[in-house]
Amino acid sequence: MIGKPWLLALAVISATASTSLVAQNVSSGLRGSTPLNQEGPAAPIAPLRNSAEKEIRNYPEQPPVIPHTTEGYQIDMNGNKCLSCHARARTGESKAPMVSITHFMDRDGQFLASVSPRRFFCTECHVPQSMVTPPVTNDFIDIDAMLSRAAPGGRR
Repeated sequence: MIGKPWLLALAVISATASTSLVAQNVSSGLRGSTPLNQEGPAAPIAPLRNSAEKEIRNYPEQPPVIPHTTEGYQIDMNGNKCLSCHARARTGESKAPMVSITHFMDRDGQFLASVSPRRFFCTECHVPQSMVTPPVTNDFIDIDAMLSRAAPGGRR
């Protein structure tokens, strides 16, 4: 760079100009028309799905999603509202699916009499679903659809 200070100046001017153009010309995507250097208005909170229907899982070992609202549920060190329906002893009256047997295992694979402390906070893995239209398109294909193709892994 010694002997070519104009090259450094050109790079700085170019970077500044392109950043400014990007910040002013954002007109699509998740941000809408809000420039990158500004904070836009928050989107309204979408209503949560509230049904007893199970969602189909998209891949093996995917944690099931929560098909009902959990608003107001206590899930902390002092209690877990989810277990009032999903605990083994409560599924008969609630008709809710029982917590997976894997939730009763400790780190060494030993089974415990109650839910493992490392699996006690349900919403770390399981999430309620909002009733929204996805903001971007998604062409995800689950493994069963992928394997049934004539040329696995390729596009149709």
